[in-house]
Amino acid sequence: MFHILVADDDKNTRLYLKAVLNKAGYTVSVAENGEQALEIMEKEHIDLALLDIMMPKMDGYEFTKTLREAQSSLPILMVSAKQLPEDKHRGFSVGTDDYMVKPIDEEEMLYRIKALLRRARIESERKIVIGNVTVDFDSMTVTGNGQIQELPQKEFLLLYKLLSYPGKIFTRIQLMDEIWGMDSSTGWETVTVHIGRLRKRFEGWKEFEIESVRGLGYKAVKKL
Repeated sequence: MFHILVADDDKNTRLYLKAVLNKAGYTVSVAENGEQALEIMEKEHIDLALLDIMMPKMDGYEFTKTLREAQSSLPILMVSAKQLPEDKHRGFSVGTDDYMVKPIDEEEMLYRIKALLRRARIESERKIVIGNVTVDFDSMTVTGNGQIQELPQKEFLLLYKLLSYPGKIFTRIQLMDEIWGMDSSTGWETVTVHIGRLRKRFEGWKEFEIESVRGLGYKAVKKL
């Protein structure tokens, strides 16, 4: 069971968030500020932090900055009444993974938490599992349907990126910059070529497919 740390200086908000998260099946610890949150983290394993920005002693910005400077990759979701672009920009600049504006939509918050926990698990395990298919980053192999396919580096990285964010649309330029690098002299057309190769490799596999989104780019769709 995942353990979530809620840090907010408002007692009613803490109780409300704890009730929502408990109902969703999470274990929850609460803190009144960033300092207390760090103390809890010294004693307990935390899988994700859900925190307000405006807190006494240590606010959400400072808490996040402290963790990132300590090389912690703990998923952090900021939930704040501060909604100006500069507030969000500052949150992301100090290292938060996601940002929601109060009042929150419970269902959206739970979806965001699930997504952050899934990405954190992928990052730590360096594997993506879809039914009986395993995409292993360390060996750059895809195992499933009685096969073990060892992919060329670029093809594998492209597939791994898309499957890490199922349903998310990536433009060719985005994929070009992330997989080949912003300084690459290769044209974005090479993304189309690699997508074609991946589709041919995994044609008929029922677990996933790569879809084209006309005028935008590509997305991976999990079928299981």
